[in-house]
Amino acid sequence: MSATLHTILNQQLANWSILHVKFHNFHWFVKGHQFFTLHAKFEELYTEAALHVDNLAERLLALGGKPMATMRGYLDAASVRDAVGGESAEQMVATTVNDFQLMIDELKVGMNAAAASNDETTEDLLQEIHASVEKHVWMLNAFLGK
Repeated sequence: MSATLHTILNQQLANWSILHVKFHNFHWFVKGHQFFTLHAKFEELYTEAALHVDNLAERLLALGGKPMATMRGYLDAASVRDAVGGESAEQMVATTVNDFQLMIDELKVGMNAAAASNDETTEDLLQEIHASVEKHVWMLNAFLGK
């Protein structure tokens, strides 16, 4: 596996690890008339994030890579940022959409790099994540009235 794919997979691992914590924050602290809807949605998202973390790390290991496994490493490598704290329900959703839109572009780069390396398994893994993230963006934008 190329160093580029190592970096791409570790960045996705870092992003999903940050999002796992961030979605817990949003799940616990969401307030307002959309509480029940968003409380459940953020639980769905942190559960999904945990699956992506495990799948990305295991893919790296299968390819002889070394998945990062520290919060410092995640914070340094991730393109998404931790929750600020005190976000409104709408800000939580908008932040999630922004994070996912950033990741959509990164996932496309990863899929292309995997294809160029003839690594169909990594390409498929990133494609599966990409499809899920795109669907979340569509649904969350609909929630925001966009």
